[in-house]
Amino acid sequence: MDVSLLFSDVLTIISYVVVSIGIYGVFKKCEVKPYLAFVPVARKYYLSICGDREKEGRAYAVISGFYMVFRILEAFTEGQVEDVVYIIWLILLLMRFVYMVRIYTGLVQVFEMEKGWIWIFVLLEEVALLVWGYMPGVNPSHKAILPGMKRAPKAGNYEAEGVTDGLTVNIKERSIWDFIKKKRLIKDVHLSIPKGHMVLLLGGSGAGKTTFVNAVTGYEKAQAQIKLGDRDMYKEYEGMKYDVGFVPQQDLMRGSDTVYNTLYDAALMKLPTNMGFFKKRKRVMEVLEEFGLYPVRMSHVSQLSGGQRKRLSIALEYISDPGLFILDEPDSGLDGVVARELFEKLRKIADQGKIVIVITHTPDRVINMFDEVVVLAKDSERTGRLAFYGTVDEAREFFGKDGMEGILASINQKDEGGEGLADEFIEKFNESREAG
Repeated sequence: MDVSLLFSDVLTIISYVVVSIGIYGVFKKCEVKPYLAFVPVARKYYLSICGDREKEGRAYAVISGFYMVFRILEAFTEGQVEDVVYIIWLILLLMRFVYMVRIYTGLVQVFEMEKGWIWIFVLLEEVALLVWGYMPGVNPSHKAILPGMKRAPKAGNYEAEGVTDGLTVNIKERSIWDFIKKKRLIKDVHLSIPKGHMVLLLGGSGAGKTTFVNAVTGYEKAQAQIKLGDRDMYKEYEGMKYDVGFVPQQDLMRGSDTVYNTLYDAALMKLPTNMGFFKKRKRVMEVLEEFGLYPVRMSHVSQLSGGQRKRLSIALEYISDPGLFILDEPDSGLDGVVARELFEKLRKIADQGKIVIVITHTPDRVINMFDEVVVLAKDSERTGRLAFYGTVDEAREFFGKDGMEGILASINQKDEGGEGLADEFIEKFNESREAG
């Protein structure tokens, strides 16, 4: 008996058992039948479903089937196979490896782990699966969507009509490519917002709020048409980029600069180059007065209170007098009184004929400030979709909830502590639009 061959066979069996035990733990976390972890080929297919890579799993299963046939053929011929058969065997082996890497890439994304784990899977598959299967705190962002389960609602047959005085958004989709696989981040979002309106942008984590904002501002173009008035944001981006003011959650202002210099630097960047010094200075002074920052104009940014710093962040975008304002959690870190004062200022900006879109995690305390609410939700395929757009009162009636936080809970996935009703509301909203 060849001891080396026996030893190799024993190692192969041990590796298979250890991998099976690891996959068993992963399947329990993803709510896939754990016993499938011990079924050859099938276990990798269901592992692909855990990683939202079902198509790759099917391809892997088919390739593995052919690979096993060639292995059997090789065994029966005692390794005496034609060169062309050997080349096909090598190609299948390579394709099998590529699809396995793509499946593990999907798992890394679903478990929200560092990308470096992909290589740990490739080099130390047994260790990686044991860690992911049994370490507390390592959990998938959502449960596996098994074949036969309800799929995401189809796109609606609706497109927002352009408004002369307002914002028109028609996003067909925004997608990225990941290992030659197309991943949709957001799709089927159609709405129009008149001037003078303040709109709440509501959605849970991963629902597409940032993607929506980036598409609307032109920062990351989607397959879409975005129009502000009768001007096309994508076709006229260079001439329109200062017509849109975006205030991020975290400001990038230098603490050592004065308030005046910070705002004047913004004026130099965003106001027309042919505007003279005195006109630019006058505009800076007007904005300082309007945002209540004139008394602290010579103070350093680092000396400002939280509310003053937020107002300065908004003033930096307001300096160019944009028609559209988008703010990402402007009330983050502010107490109730200061936050309300800030939203009252935003309401006044909207009342001047601007469009103001706000993302906030505490909407109910200032909900009376808003005219409409846009609700984005993740569908069954983890794509951001429009689940509702209308007035605040219409939103309460549509979702059957008293507050915005209740609406958010209804569309969040069950593994996020929600009710998991996103698909139902997306479909309901599409039907209501098509009905008239």
